[in-house]
Amino acid sequence: MDDGLTPDLMLYGYAMGIFPMARDANSTQVDWFEPRQRGVIPLDGFHISRSLAKRMRQGRVHAVLNRDFADTVAHCANRDETWINGALTGVYNALHRDGRAHGFEVFDGPTLLGGAFGITLGRAFFGESMFSARTNGSKIALAFLVHHLARCGFQLFDTQFITDHLASLGAQEIPQSQYRSHLSEALEADADILSQPLPSVDQVLQRTTQTS
Repeated sequence: MDDGLTPDLMLYGYAMGIFPMARDANSTQVDWFEPRQRGVIPLDGFHISRSLAKRMRQGRVHAVLNRDFADTVAHCANRDETWINGALTGVYNALHRDGRAHGFEVFDGPTLLGGAFGITLGRAFFGESMFSARTNGSKIALAFLVHHLARCGFQLFDTQFITDHLASLGAQEIPQSQYRSHLSEALEADADILSQPLPSVDQVLQRTTQTS
């Protein structure tokens, strides 16, 4: 496919169970993917290790939503190898202006720890990418994000693929057919990521203890 990607086309693709990625940052094209095994994070099954919980209790760790969406995307793309090219960045920013894409970050006081961004559609959150500015920053961001999505009524957290990093946090691979069933159910109603205040560290850790 050429670089004529639009916000509506991306949302249509996600509703159909596919997602776009570029080959690298300099590519002018994106390709569509539908893995036979799809990565998801169960919203009641996020795993926080004792060491990560200890880190979260230290300092003044807190989450922010949509502080600077473009900056969050830039942090995610700032790596040696990235699939986020100019066309995708432009569409993400357009979706953010439409209230469909959101950036999530965590700070310790004024210090940026890490973050993630994704797209919302129905009761599904499609996680696009994440980053760490400090050790375990992306893990802490995901801990807050999973808790917040559950409180806001989301049912599906799609990570597209799964990595050892995500698996250590409770992410799972499910067959394509099962993913499509979960997606269809999630698209039957809407959830609003802005409907609830962001959780505190204590709220995140308490919920994880109750559901683990």
